[in-house]
Amino acid sequence: MERVYLSLGSNLEPRRYLNAALDELRTRFGAIAVSPAYRNKSVGFDGADFVNLAVGLDTDLEPEALNDWLHALEDRHGRRRDVPRYSDRTLDVDIVLYGERVIDGAGHLQVPRKELRHAFVLKPLVDIAPQVRHPVNGQALAELWAAFPQEREPLSLEPL
Repeated sequence: MERVYLSLGSNLEPRRYLNAALDELRTRFGAIAVSPAYRNKSVGFDGADFVNLAVGLDTDLEPEALNDWLHALEDRHGRRRDVPRYSDRTLDVDIVLYGERVIDGAGHLQVPRKELRHAFVLKPLVDIAPQVRHPVNGQALAELWAAFPQEREPLSLEPL
């Protein structure tokens, strides 16, 4: 079993889709750690605000198989793949960290995820795994957050 951290986001009916995704993750993987949810401006395009959170779980799936399972989860909840990559979405689920592995694979499988440099990915992860270390630079997530220019990407807590 490997400890994995995911980033979940939505800007189309986020309460509906994020809660549905959490239910499916619990059904498939059992107990999961779930961060608070945060509202933030969309990044990379002009769209509605996103709500993002992080999940920690243990899995026996290899990264590629987990990535495929997560894409199927997104698809079951209306994720459109016939629109530009940076656009509004019902559900976006990415593997941010997979143990200590560094991966650059097919299907946008990139670990650690580059979006870890954004508040909407980093802060929720810090909430559930502050001591976890970045597999490339070795810094704890809490250290990365302490050095992050938080005024650049403001977040607000969002109840689910």
